[in-house]
Amino acid sequence: MSEAKLVYTFAEGNGRMKSLLGGKGAGLAEMTSIGLPVPPGFTISTEACNLYNTGGRTFPTGLEAVIQEHIGWLETKTQKTFGQSDNPLLVSVRSGAAISMPGMMDTILNLGLNDSTVESLAIRTNNARFAHDCYRRFIQMFGNVVMKVEHHEFETVLGEHKRRQGVSYDSELTADTLKAVVADYKQLVRRETGTDFPQEPRVQLIMAVRAVFDSWSNPRAITYRKISRIPDDLGTAVNVQAMVFGNMGDDCATGVAFTRNPSNGKRELYGEYLVNAQGEDVVAGIRTPRPIAELAGEIPAAYEEFVRVCGLLEQHYRDVQDIEFTIEGGTLYLLQTRNAKRTANAAVKIAADLVAEGVITKEEAMLRVEPEQISQVMHRRIDPDAKLTVIATGLPASPGAASGIVLFDADEAEKAAGEGKRVILVRPETTPDDIHGMVAAQGILTTRGGMTSHAAVVARGMGKPCVSGCEAIKVNLARQEFTAGDTTVRVGEVISIDGALGQVILGQVPMIDPELSEEFQRLLTWADEAKRLGVRANADTPEDAQRARELGATGIGLCRTEHMFFAPDRLPIVQQMIMAETEEERRTALERLLPIQQGDFEGILRAMDGYPVTIRLLDPPLHEFLPNAEEIVVELTTLRLQGGKAGEIREKENLLRKVRSLSEFNPMLGLRGCRLGIIYPEIYEMQVKAILQATVRLLKAGYNPMPEIMIPLVGHEKELIINREMVERIAREIEAATGIKCAYPVGTMIELPRACLVADRIAASADFFSFGTNDLTQTTFGFSRDDAEGKFLHQYVQDKILPENPFAVLDRDGVGKLVAMAYELGKAQNPDLKVGICGEHGGDPSSIEFCHMVGLTYVSCSPFRVPVARLAAAQAVINNKDRSK
Repeated sequence: MSEAKLVYTFAEGNGRMKSLLGGKGAGLAEMTSIGLPVPPGFTISTEACNLYNTGGRTFPTGLEAVIQEHIGWLETKTQKTFGQSDNPLLVSVRSGAAISMPGMMDTILNLGLNDSTVESLAIRTNNARFAHDCYRRFIQMFGNVVMKVEHHEFETVLGEHKRRQGVSYDSELTADTLKAVVADYKQLVRRETGTDFPQEPRVQLIMAVRAVFDSWSNPRAITYRKISRIPDDLGTAVNVQAMVFGNMGDDCATGVAFTRNPSNGKRELYGEYLVNAQGEDVVAGIRTPRPIAELAGEIPAAYEEFVRVCGLLEQHYRDVQDIEFTIEGGTLYLLQTRNAKRTANAAVKIAADLVAEGVITKEEAMLRVEPEQISQVMHRRIDPDAKLTVIATGLPASPGAASGIVLFDADEAEKAAGEGKRVILVRPETTPDDIHGMVAAQGILTTRGGMTSHAAVVARGMGKPCVSGCEAIKVNLARQEFTAGDTTVRVGEVISIDGALGQVILGQVPMIDPELSEEFQRLLTWADEAKRLGVRANADTPEDAQRARELGATGIGLCRTEHMFFAPDRLPIVQQMIMAETEEERRTALERLLPIQQGDFEGILRAMDGYPVTIRLLDPPLHEFLPNAEEIVVELTTLRLQGGKAGEIREKENLLRKVRSLSEFNPMLGLRGCRLGIIYPEIYEMQVKAILQATVRLLKAGYNPMPEIMIPLVGHEKELIINREMVERIAREIEAATGIKCAYPVGTMIELPRACLVADRIAASADFFSFGTNDLTQTTFGFSRDDAEGKFLHQYVQDKILPENPFAVLDRDGVGKLVAMAYELGKAQNPDLKVGICGEHGGDPSSIEFCHMVGLTYVSCSPFRVPVARLAAAQAVINNKDRSK
């Protein structure tokens, strides 16, 4: 044996050695250790693969000799001989990384066959057809996977022989035909590779091991690792296992089964098998597999043993198992077991059922369900059995799925929806002007913008599917169509979108409606009992607030008042306020807005009765409320050319002048947030009056409103002091007029690095901090969010400059340090300070875990992310027990 142990027999390993033996190898070792019927074999470790890759794709010193030693051990174990013998040893070779990973090398079966051993096998089994069928399969698999001969070339040869013999299925080919197929296969390999098919089994084995190692670096595997964020240095193991045969006769079979139904979670065996077949036949589609229950009638003793083994495996692993098995001569053999992949609905049901059965604890159940699976359960999704024509893929901006006619205009979308039509709104990007169309649409598709673009954020808040940043699509608004490669989709044609995968699909597709089961509610109840973080929602309307409360939110962490001003009946008043030349004119417009705002706040506070509602005062650049300057120029030019009335021309000129006067080189860093309240204090005064007057009315009606007034974008303590003094002055005036005193905590949104650095000074005048982590990420990185996501951020993540999109997953090393610093400074100054986050990070599980670790009070997210956040907050407690505060 070599000094560094690189090869392990199954008996030398166990299930805890995944990183060294890979998932398959660890599973085989564990099954061997508990006495299950596993054909003997050995595993070449992931460490050997990594040494191969770092050593210029050469075997580590001594590895080849150790492999041959283990073949000798396997010969002794099976009483068979590898090579020429009257009782030949045949083996399978399988890849197996620590994390199950599509893209790795396909399995090779029957390795060890050659022109001599195939005859020995025929004599030994008294079945020439079986032996030559095994040889045919081996050459086809080895020739394709190891020697890189295209699979279809073998299929062409095989198809020609089936045609000559006049049969439809491989299983109908005679021994003589199979011998002819083998001869033609060997000629094909010679023609395509320039070399003969290897006859020496030990050479075959080394070539196969090398191919497994090489497959770790093939394009499919690399792409999958990038998508799934799997490290490149894990490597893959190689499992070499004595063959057992499911294709020796009618008392033989092969199949795949689950210990519970992976689609719906029911406690029933679920799977398929084929009699007289080898493993790949089950998934190849050449023959139709049969339901596992029918095995009881065909090979009853083996089925009974299989049922017993399934129960034992599920109890041992304490989870649903995905099992590959073979029956040879009526005897059951297990080839693999692993924790089964399952649908989101099944994951929830299985986790809850295993608790009820006493198999796992509540904490384990909460860890068995991914937070994103909760999101899938809550949204319509595409039937997994549907055949789809995917024409483009963008960013999965908001989960769920929808079908509808393509419309490119928000007004048209609203009109069509009013006529009962289902609409997908397609835009290069959405703006606040499109909000009515977004409300009316079933889903939104944009060609620009990222995961936190306007379209993405609004769609998530509404619970609608959205695919954003789909650059593969080219929209032509003038022609009312879009193209995706060679496909053109015109206005009124039907498409579907999958917001969980980012897919754009041609035509209507079958959907599955969400079912919030009793198990779903039970799991979230356990999460609420376990979590420490509060979970609030971002909501701007009474309807959103009510929905959030129904989904388990215990407050509103962000009410964005600017979103209330874009409705058609309000926008003209807002524009009048902005266009005002004097303070008096501005106050006149604000007086018209006051009762509208007050009504909004009454509805939201009533919906959240007894829970805090954080209301952010106005925070957009003012130009967003005005028409686009370029559009005004076009309208003005048209008026002049067509001899429009002088009054109309003058009005357009005034509008253009005002829009240009408000335009900024970088409006995200310009006149917005608390700066607006200082320059135009009457705007914030109106909003504070509306909040407190709404509170008074609700108090009189017997409600328990809990408003919290947030001053946005504070970077200097004096900005907060000035605005807080204004709030307190308005409150005194309302108390004097009504005789009712309101509780109204005043705090700020922390969005600037300077605010984090001087958080102690700001905290002296604050009752709470709320981190606006989207803007804090922009100002920390110096990234414009939409520009970054649309132009270079994807490449940064792909090239691993950044591990994640920092607008989707909180950047712990940079932005996170600022958050932690501000928290510590703020709490040192004001121990009663409440601290939360209200950016979209509040619905991301990794970001929620960070907030828990820092010690924040709450997170706030879109209403439909609330259940996700509840589970993620509980998992943060379970995974960080020693750090809980």
